[in-house]
Amino acid sequence: MGRAFEFRKERKFKRWSKMSKVFTRLGKEIVMAVKSGGPDPANNTKLRTVIQNAKGAAMPKDRIEAAIKRASNKDEKNYEEIVYEGYGPYGVAVIVETSTDNTNRTVANIRHYFTKSGGSLGTSGSVSFMFNKKAVFRFAQNDLDIEELELELIDFGLEEVAENEGEIFVYTAFEDFGKMQKALEDRNIEIINADFQWFPATTVELTEEQEEEINKMIERLEEDDDVNQVFTNVA
Repeated sequence: MGRAFEFRKERKFKRWSKMSKVFTRLGKEIVMAVKSGGPDPANNTKLRTVIQNAKGAAMPKDRIEAAIKRASNKDEKNYEEIVYEGYGPYGVAVIVETSTDNTNRTVANIRHYFTKSGGSLGTSGSVSFMFNKKAVFRFAQNDLDIEELELELIDFGLEEVAENEGEIFVYTAFEDFGKMQKALEDRNIEIINADFQWFPATTVELTEEQEEEINKMIERLEEDDDVNQVFTNVA
């Protein structure tokens, strides 16, 4: 699971960097976090997580503070998080996470991307049963001993630990997110990024040409301003 996650994450970050989209996405997450739990990260776990992610993505401090201040304004528009599911070409299962201030616009766009790629947008639950939703934490390895860390975190929902290029990835069940976040914070581990990922229970094998076609569909989806993340069951 870990290696596949790292590869997808690296490829996605490259696309985000090229599209200069990541700060816009994080800005929306800050707005949603502030509106749901207030502007103080000490008392708002969700906001604290988003700020960690923003810092990990090198979002300027003044831009983070401006987003928090803007979100505190009652006139600032809010966003709704919606997950879309469907099938791409070759029967590939696709999950699309979005945050939007106009659901009619978003669903029309998502349906268009599916149809244009030879797929079809499904109903809620049509493909998510084929995935497991996990919480994933990323932080610098520094002097941490992975084996010792694994023993320390197993009581907090740890499912897997992976190391890649000087960084550690910790995986837990979706419902253990808060418990693991607190365990890492209590150990003064500075989290670079913490989010949720959908991992397929089984995967499908495609040819290079077929996978290229799927990647084009993913890129179309991720270029949409309302789309946060896209997941598939491609091996």
